[in-house]
Amino acid sequence: MSRRVAIIGAGSSGLACIKCCLDEGLEPVCFESSDDIGGLWRFKDHPESDRASIYHSVIINTSKEMMCYSDYPIPAHFPNYMHNTLIMDYFRMYADHFRLLKHIRFNTKVLQVKPRADFTRSGQWDVESEGQDGKKNKHIFDAVMICIGHHCHPNLPLQDFPGIDKFEGKYFHSRDYKTSEEWRNKKVVVVGIGNSGGDIAVELSRVTKQLYLSTRRGAWIWYRVGTNGMPMDMSYTRLLRTVQRILPFNFMCGLAENWLNQRIDHNLYNLRPNHRLFSQHPTVNDDLPNRILSGTVQVKPNIRGFHGSSVEFVDGSVVEDVDLVVFATGYSFSFPFLASDVIPVSGNKAPLYKYVFPPELERPTLAVIGLVQPLGAIMPISEMQARWATRVFKGCLKLPSVACMLDDIKYKEETMAGRYVTSPRHTIQVDYAVYMDEIATMLGVRPNIGRLLLTDPKLGLNLLNGPITPCQYRLKGPGKWAGARQAILTQWDRVAQPFKTRPCDGVEAKQSLRWPLILLAAAGVAAYVNSSRLHAFLQDPAAILDRVKVSLPVLAH
Repeated sequence: MSRRVAIIGAGSSGLACIKCCLDEGLEPVCFESSDDIGGLWRFKDHPESDRASIYHSVIINTSKEMMCYSDYPIPAHFPNYMHNTLIMDYFRMYADHFRLLKHIRFNTKVLQVKPRADFTRSGQWDVESEGQDGKKNKHIFDAVMICIGHHCHPNLPLQDFPGIDKFEGKYFHSRDYKTSEEWRNKKVVVVGIGNSGGDIAVELSRVTKQLYLSTRRGAWIWYRVGTNGMPMDMSYTRLLRTVQRILPFNFMCGLAENWLNQRIDHNLYNLRPNHRLFSQHPTVNDDLPNRILSGTVQVKPNIRGFHGSSVEFVDGSVVEDVDLVVFATGYSFSFPFLASDVIPVSGNKAPLYKYVFPPELERPTLAVIGLVQPLGAIMPISEMQARWATRVFKGCLKLPSVACMLDDIKYKEETMAGRYVTSPRHTIQVDYAVYMDEIATMLGVRPNIGRLLLTDPKLGLNLLNGPITPCQYRLKGPGKWAGARQAILTQWDRVAQPFKTRPCDGVEAKQSLRWPLILLAAAGVAAYVNSSRLHAFLQDPAAILDRVKVSLPVLAH
């Protein structure tokens, strides 16, 4: 008999889990409390209790080639950064193609998940669910996959804002924001400069009388649009990652910060934080600088308190007659259907091996999928976790000892604490490429770049100096996909396809290697002559680059 696996949630992670269970010959039963798939990405006019909720205009911050499931590329004609409705279209296509819907029980809430009395021997779970009619049912499963995400419970720290209880305007968490029209010609304060806070501030500033964006620590502003108008997240390659691992952390931060400051001066725009670029989850927002430049958004420091309809900031400035305050202050997560000793959650932290497995369970039959905050897309990471977890459920792969898993958890916590500023969102932070390779290595699907450079140079070069797209993890090992090579070699064609909406017959500019070669030679000579200053350059490249700009005024024009 095939092993039965309970999957809680039919969002992007849950869909991947159903598919991976089917690939491994397991029997998935997915419990979805709402009437549709999509989870976070399904827009609803009114937020539902304990469920993620988005606003009408949300567009994803990761490009389609980086966010797709590894064996099902997003159609070429879809835009590179997709509106939430198109993401839902993709989910439906994926679910239809792999026939996933028949494994989902909609309008069914999971009330309780607990180990069976003989768990030490069987590894099985008792699962209690409740249907739309209120009828409760009990089930027995061989394994459980939790896919409820981390955008469940809005974090609304009202205790940090004196006087909010007597504020004469309206306030709510960003999950309750839907559209801007209601706030036309009003004064609005948005608290928080994460991705939601930045997006909502930009959208509201197009209709409000004035928008104030309050931030405690500032932020580095990243962009969707990269060099030559290509998706920014496709510029990160394995070659660049290798360089990043070799060079000092502060050096890499300095180079990237200097580049970002060429787009906008973060000091001038009152955005510059005290922390380094790679010490915080970046804020991706191409429109915010324009709104600040046009004066429709004013960046303010943290709020000191509320007085009637006035808002006082810590710098002593006061804005009067404020109509609305939007708290874009993040979320917390929990597992209400689990006993606290199964997965203890404290301070937005859950001790999980590789962010997936509880380390001290006698049998590895419980997995949490998608409980990460990646520098990159969540869908491929959830899929990779699901591929690994289902192989563990089958007994094809084994987890290390409890001591090794606890050591790994401790190491990751210490590494994250040393790199990132203290924040609830950074407790589950992962780097996309590093984490994907880590899980792929255990699963046996990490591509061997060195071997491919010898046996298939065209593909090898694409993997080395191209974007780290999910299809790379379908070239070998369990779940190998015959279409992976072709998908990788045609990824830039899919990037270009949605731009082809008008014939352009203009003369294409020819690229010249003259200036790159001259600059490379000049850099080599400078490095040789100033080798004694190399250490100082590595520690603070921005300062040295500023000197270079001053001494080369011609290049600035």
